[in-house]
Amino acid sequence: MSDDPFTDAALLATEAPGDNAPAQSVSELSASLKRTVEGAFDHVRVRGEISGFKRVASGHCYFTLKDDSACMDAVIWRGQAGALRFQPEDGIEVVATGKLTTYPARSRYQIVVERLELAGQGALMALLDKRRRALAAEGLFDEARKKKLPFAPRLIGVVSSPTGAVIRDILHRLEDRFPTHVVLWPVPVQGDGAAEKVAAAIAGFNALPERPDLLIVARGGGSIEDLWAFNEEVVVRAVAGSEIPVISAVGHETDTTLCDFAADRRAPTPTAAAEMAVPVRAELLASVRELGARSERCARRTVERGGEQLQALLRHWPERSGLLAPQQQRLDELAERLPRGLQGRIDRARGELGRAGGALRPALLEAAHRRARERLASLWRVAQLAHPEKPLERGYARVTDRSGHTLVNAAAAREARALKLHFKDGAVEVETGTVERPRRAPYLKGKADQPKLL
Repeated sequence: MSDDPFTDAALLATEAPGDNAPAQSVSELSASLKRTVEGAFDHVRVRGEISGFKRVASGHCYFTLKDDSACMDAVIWRGQAGALRFQPEDGIEVVATGKLTTYPARSRYQIVVERLELAGQGALMALLDKRRRALAAEGLFDEARKKKLPFAPRLIGVVSSPTGAVIRDILHRLEDRFPTHVVLWPVPVQGDGAAEKVAAAIAGFNALPERPDLLIVARGGGSIEDLWAFNEEVVVRAVAGSEIPVISAVGHETDTTLCDFAADRRAPTPTAAAEMAVPVRAELLASVRELGARSERCARRTVERGGEQLQALLRHWPERSGLLAPQQQRLDELAERLPRGLQGRIDRARGELGRAGGALRPALLEAAHRRARERLASLWRVAQLAHPEKPLERGYARVTDRSGHTLVNAAAAREARALKLHFKDGAVEVETGTVERPRRAPYLKGKADQPKLL
């Protein structure tokens, strides 16, 4: 048998004499490798570009760190992922700090990231520019969607830190220019969770029953890292979606954040934001006084000009006597014509009356009177013939009931029972009833006293 175990034709693995490399399982070797890697590399810092970033439903994040010639898997557990100060994206160069370990199930080594930072200001600016272009493509920075600031807001909401010079500068400047009511929503302006709290404050102001007329989102100056909360997408969307006009006053005049692009107005400093928010009360009062004086002067000039025009009209206005003289003359003429007209009508009426009186001769009147008497006599004869008592003179009778109503048929007479018969010379009361007819005497074929012929 050959001493070379790799050339042995045996099918079963056996321990050769003097063999100091016993066979290990895959799990044992993977675990040994894992202990070796974790023991040799405690905490490491790796610089690379993020690729294939994804956040799964459990909240863990998986991605790859790569450079020009190598790549390494990376994982961020859910607890650490929630504390990230920025949203990791593909193409961003970062520095990852964590522990190096292996993943035996896939024979891979990976870094468990405990802290993730941008690799220098250049990477930070690259991320900022990428985010700015993405949000601008959605129209969040369009001028057309920006709202007009109110002229003199009665209530101003401020989203800022409750301590520091920012809120004091805003309050003092408002007091100097135009005292008004201010409501502060205190928030941290940098550090972990600052962006989410700023966004929540803006949404909270919009949800109030009595909302402020204007919002000021303010923070003092600082580095780009200090101001980074106002570059976060959650803040930008909250500012852009606010129904209340927003003034962004983050940092100094040379500092620019994405919050400035989304706001309706950008102020270089918090003090300048207060100046944009309200006018100067003293200037308004002076302007009102000036406008009042100008209105008074204008009204006075209008009255004076109207008086001059009235005097000019009065100078050209005709005298009253000149206006009334023609009408008086016409009235006199009509007064003279009126009696003549009345007398003429009286004369014409008298003539017509005389002509009508001549036609009324006595013979004509007597003939008309005779014809009228004859017609009247004829009508009287007809009326006498139509009188209901007239037939009584010819032997007829009129039948009535006790109340005097004339009965015209037998049925009415039977119903009345008591009747009254009116004759020419008086009336007789009768009653209706059944009268038995007299019976005829029976016919006798022969009488006893009649003699017989035979």
